[in-house]
Parts: sequence; C-alpha cells; structure tokens
Amino acid sequence: MFKIQLPEMPVIPDSIPSPSKELSSLKALSADELINKLVSTMVDFAIHLAIAIFVFYVGKFIIGKLYSFVAGIMVRRKVDRSLSTFVLSLVRMLLYFILIVTVIGILGINTSSFIAIFASAGVAIGMALSGTLQNFAGGVLILLLKPYKIGDYIEAQGFAGTVTEIQIFSTIICTPDNKSIIIPNGGLSTGSINNWSREEFRRVQWDVSISYGDDVAVARRIITDMLLADSRVIKDSANADRIADEIKAEHHTEEIAEEQSTNWFGRLLQRRHRKIKQRMEQAEERQQQQLLTLRPAVDRRPTVVLGQMADSSINLTVRAWVRSSDYWGVYYDINELIYTTLPQHGLSFPFPQMDVHIVPADTPAQ
Repeated sequence: MFKIQLPEMPVIPDSIPSPSKELSSLKALSADELINKLVSTMVDFAIHLAIAIFVFYVGKFIIGKLYSFVAGIMVRRKVDRSLSTFVLSLVRMLLYFILIVTVIGILGINTSSFIAIFASAGVAIGMALSGTLQNFAGGVLILLLKPYKIGDYIEAQGFAGTVTEIQIFSTIICTPDNKSIIIPNGGLSTGSINNWSREEFRRVQWDVSISYGDDVAVARRIITDMLLADSRVIKDSANADRIADEIKAEHHTEEIAEEQSTNWFGRLLQRRHRKIKQRMEQAEERQQQQLLTLRPAVDRRPTVVLGQMADSSINLTVRAWVRSSDYWGVYYDINELIYTTLPQHGLSFPFPQMDVHIVPADTPAQ
C-alpha cells in the first residue's frame, strides 16, 4: 500500500504571550534580575516613545508643508471652493492616519489589525455608496476640467437652464421659467453637454418668408440696414476683434479685483499663476495663427440670402453674429423689427394657400 505523507503545517508562534506564562517567568526571577528587566523594559519603552514623539512632530511639520503645497495648487488652478475644501480635508485626514499608524508601529503595537479594519470598512462603504461615489467622481471631474461654470446656459440630461451652483454631488440649474433642477454629476460627467455660453460669439438666424412677386433685393436691403443699425450686431472681423479685446479686458479686471480681495499669500500665488497663464495664452495665440493659415477665417458680416422657394413663399435666410450674452435680445428685437418694417415697404408675409380649379361638368375630359 502507498502512504501519502502530508506536509507538516508550520508552527505559528504566538505574537502575544500568555499573561500566566509571563507571571510565572517573573516569579522565577530574583529581585535583582526583576529590577534589571524592568529597567531595561522602561529604557526601551522610553527610547521608542522619544522616537515616536520625534516622528510625530516631524510628520506634523511635513503634513503642514504638503497641505500648503496642495492648497497653493488649488489656488493657482482656481479650483472651486467646495472641491478644494473637501480635497484638503481628505488629504489632511489621510496623512494624519498614516502618521498615527506609523507612530503606533514605532511604539511596538501591532498595526495590522487596524489596517484590516479600516480596509474592510472602506470596501463596505464603497459598495454601499457606489452611486454616490460615481456622482462624487463626476463632480470632481467637472470642477477640475470645467466644461461649464456658474452663470453658463447649458443643455444636458433633457434640461436647459443657467447654472446657479456646482456642488460635489450635483449641479443646480435654473430654467427660464424659474425652476431649480438638480442634476447628478455622474450623468453630467459622462454625457453630452451643450454649453451655449462657452464661446464668445454666437450666430443668430432668422427665416423670413415673403410673397411671390415681392422684390427680394428690397427685402435684403431693409433687413441688412436693420442689422447694421443695431450696435450689438458684429459688423465685420475688425469689430469682432475689438469686442474680443473688450471681453479679455473685462476678465482681466475681474482677476485683478479677485486678487485684491485675497490675502498676501493668495495674491502671490495668483501673480505667479497669471504669469504662467500669460505664457499659455501666448502659446495658444501662436497655435491659432498657425491654424488660420490652414483654414479661412470666419466671416461674421450680416448676410441675407434667398434660402428656399417654397410652395407658398420665398424664404429668406438671415444670419448675424453677436456676443453670446446678447443672443436672445437681438433675436427678439430683430424679429419685431422685421414684422413691423417690411409691410411698410410693400412687402407681405404669405400664409399657406392652395389654388383650386373647378372644371364644369359639360367640359369634355382631355
């Protein structure tokens, strides 16, 4: 018969000795040996305690420096206040946890049980709050990448409105009819977002219908004069460049006002950030100039063209460029001007119509 010999199990020594064994070993010692052991134990504990205290204060100093460094990065990147506060608190808690575990290990206390408990608690909390953590991660991405900011008019997740608040877990928008919509950041960070306020200029378009027989040239001249008379409408490329410079000047004034409202350390960091930003803007301008050589510049002059000859009307396509903030004002004002001005010049707005020809009954069929 064959005998199967199993490998011997390793003997695991007890990490914590039995109190009864320790007491019996102490009873076996003489008074001098007992005193020597107590003295050596106290000396070892005092040395470890001194090292632990030294490590604690050195670690505390390093944590303060790392905290200031991360805070400086947050200020330079202009991270949202809610996100920066949360991240800084999280960093401080994590660093202090590592420091405390290190100090406990220096004192001779077993730290594996503490780490195992915290790891198990972290896994359990992560599984219970999976959806909330997804929204948190989405909020962090939104606040760092900034696809939109407070005051932008966005359209996402089937809702459209002005962003009033960006929180860690959700974004609050206000619709034109004054409804507050709370959208979770998880869907916003992974879905499509239409930011109507991101670009400096927007193109407004009107579809104007006139009757067959009306003079298209007259309608084109009247509508073009309307657009050129409005100061909000961009007349040409030079006018667009001037408005762009005004927008940059407004942003620069806001940055200066923000810098004056902070403390000296924040102002120092913001000045350094502004220098870096200027270098980045110069690099972007050089890149844009290179792109202009590859593609033609956008013509932002107002245009009125014959778009379609429909069944009952001649449809004119009217286009004009304005600042993003002036979009709706220009759209509604020009709408009203077109409706009130064109009829004064003999132009009419047609309505759907159908010509019906009645054939007499005695007429032979052809």
